[in-house]
Formats: sequence, C-alpha cells, structure tokens
Amino acid sequence: MNLNEKIMISGFADEISDNLNTQVESLKKLGISYVEMRGVDGNNLIYHDDKKVSEIKKILDDNGIKLSSLGSPLGKIGITDAFEPHFDAFKRACEVAHKMECKNIRLFSYYLPENCSPADYENEVFERTSKFVDYAKKNDIILLHENEKGIYGEKAFECKKLMEEFYCDNFKAIFDFANFVQCRQDTIEAYKMLKKYVAYIHVKDAKWENGDVVPAGYGDGNVSAILDDLIKDGYEGFLSLEPHLFNFAGFDSLEKDGKSMKKENPVKLNGFEAFSFAHQSLLKIIENI
Repeated sequence: MNLNEKIMISGFADEISDNLNTQVESLKKLGISYVEMRGVDGNNLIYHDDKKVSEIKKILDDNGIKLSSLGSPLGKIGITDAFEPHFDAFKRACEVAHKMECKNIRLFSYYLPENCSPADYENEVFERTSKFVDYAKKNDIILLHENEKGIYGEKAFECKKLMEEFYCDNFKAIFDFANFVQCRQDTIEAYKMLKKYVAYIHVKDAKWENGDVVPAGYGDGNVSAILDDLIKDGYEGFLSLEPHLFNFAGFDSLEKDGKSMKKENPVKLNGFEAFSFAHQSLLKIIENI
C-alpha cells in the first residue's frame, strides 16, 4: 500500500521469513510493494554473489516489488576494529545497490567501548564517515544513517553533529522511534533536532520503562504525533516497518553482543502474524492523521 505517490510503506520482510519466496508472498498479501532488504536466503543481501543478486532481483521484478533501501549492517562494527575490510564491504554494497536499482543504503556509526564519551571517538567516526560519503557521492548512492543503541549516533545530539558535518544529497537521516526510546532519548526532543535531516522512517515503538519493542502507537515513541507533523509538513519517502516483535532468524547477530532487546513476549506470533499486526497498527495511525 502506498499512502500517496510520495509516502510509501516498506519493511524488513526477513522478520517474516528468511526465505525470499515467503517474503514476497507475504508482502503481496499485505499489499506492500516495497521491501527494505536485509536478510534473505541465508545472508544479508550485500554478501550475496552477483548470480544470487540477479536471481533475487528477477523474483522481485516478476512480483512487482522494489527495494526501498538495502538494510545493510555497515557501521555495526567497533570503532577500534579494522576499517579497510569494512570499507571493501561498503564498496560491494554500493555495487549491489546499483544491481538492485536502489540508491538507498542503511548504515550506522560504529559501536563505542563501554563507559566512554562519544566525543572520545568522534574524530575517528567522522573520518570513517567522510570516506563513505565521498565514495557515495562518486557512485550516486544515498547513505541513510540510523540512530542505534551503543553506537556513536545513539542520541540525537550526536546524530545532529553527523548531519551538520555530512548532510547532503548523499547522506541523510533515518528516524527510529524505538531505538531512541531504548537509549533514554525523548523522541519529540530528537525529532525537533533532526527533523530537517530526516529522509526515511523506521516504524517501531518501545516502552520507556523497560525498552520492550511494541507495535507503533503502543509505546512511548510518540509515533503518531511525529508522523502527523511529518506528513502534514510534506514528508516524502518511506515508512519502513521493523516490528521486532519476536526473535526472528538473524536478529541476535544484528544486536550488540548478541543480546536481543526484546523480552519474553506473552503472545507468541509467527513471522507473518507479527508483521501483519505491525502493519495494521501503522495503518490505524495513518487513518487518524
């Protein structure tokens, strides 16, 4: 479903299943024609070879589904880890993006050592980000920086510093409600700081008291109020569902130290049920705007 020609719903379909055919079938059932592709058929999209990428592209094309973004894990390494191998992975991600006819690549700004100040590693973060941005400019790629617990840009202040330094046609911000809540950042405050840089939305919510991820509108992320302001102010772009309502295949490998933020869910949902519930929760919010 597209809300209009300028606001479109997408999502991380690997939360439904790792299997590409199941992802496609599920998205079509929900009337969603975009996917933010992360895990598919046993690996992150950026790590598949050319033959597999072509096969994935053909299946998506045959079913009328396009990519809204590559949900890459780029930047989810320690700031003290070796950068060159990671930069090679980044260059490969850019190649895959072009093969998939999608300019958007999601990325992060590096895990920091515990109990340090973000300022201690700011120069290194900026140096690495600068290399990514320079390459993106030369290769017609749009980098979307996601706020994430434990990285340099977990709080709005650091995200704003990154944007002030690098914001351009090739480097913009993702706004993730739940990730801000989980690191004790008020989302309204964050939104006011970052609004002019936001080009992409991750739709998931969380509870302030324990960080539990919940469907949009069920937590303390002020999802409805922020989306209301964005849409009425002329937002153009994607609302990408990232339910995180259960431990889907591959989740642990994407969280720091293999630790899931989600506690035991009293209602056990399968992948499609969880994704569908998240989708319906977003539609209810949109209907009220």
